This record gives sequence, C-alpha cells and structure tokens, in this order.
Amino acid sequence: MIRERLSNDLKEAIKAQESTRVSTLRLILAAVKDRDIAARSEDTTDGVPDTEILAILGKMIKQRQESARIYEEAGRLDLAEQEVAETDVIRAYLPRQMSGAEIEAAVGAVIAETGASSVRDMGKVMGLLKTRYAGKMDFGVAGAAVKSAFR
Repeated sequence: MIRERLSNDLKEAIKAQESTRVSTLRLILAAVKDRDIAARSEDTTDGVPDTEILAILGKMIKQRQESARIYEEAGRLDLAEQEVAETDVIRAYLPRQMSGAEIEAAVGAVIAETGASSVRDMGKVMGLLKTRYAGKMDFGVAGAAVKSAFR
C-alpha cells in the first residue's frame, strides 16, 4: 500500500536528515490526508484507495513542473531546482510510465472495447483509460492519441 510506504519512507528520511525528502513526503501525506477528510463517510474508514493517491501524486508532479518552468523564466534557478528535486521524490512513488507506443495500443484497445466511433465518444474512452491506467499514463498524450484515432 502506497500510504504505508510513504509513512515508512518519511521516518527513514527523518532519521537520515534528508530535508528535501522529508518536506516533500510531508506535503504528499498532507495532501492524502486532505483527500481522506474530503471523502470521509460512514462507509470509508480506511481512507482513499491507492488509485486516488496515484492521481494526487500525478497532480503534484504537474504543479511542480509548471512552477519550475515559471521559476526558470523568472531567473530563480534556486527555486526551480527545489521544484525539480521535489518532483524526483514524488516520481519515485509512481509506477513506470507507459511509452507512446503502449499508450496508443491501450487507446486502440479501449476504443475497440467501448465501440467508440467519433470524437463525441472521447469522454467515455478517456474515462475508462483513467480508471485503468491512473498514474501510469500521461493523459495529455492519451487525449491526443484518441483524437488522432478518429481522424
């Protein structure tokens, strides 16, 4: 379970006095806890599932990549390097990302499975891709692959 791995790695990072890793892991755990609180109900006491944690991690990576780009444009290389270091820590908890060819194959399989015939069916295709490949696929690339499949 990702949550347990994050907690254990935080303890190890604290012992090893790895400040960047400690702060990044604390940010991740805080984001997961926020999502747990938002999703809390009588039925769910375990917290959000790993698929949702993977989505949180993906979102955190995108935020840091955008921040690093903005910092570089502003000439703040020290802050850009910090964002890149945090991205590296977060990326260690994501599964291996699919290659372009693997994404195209998955898109083709989902289109065939859903019977999608036009761009109007893109939402159905993307929804199924996000369910099956959360954290493994760049959905920007997948969206482009779905659009090109209908041309």
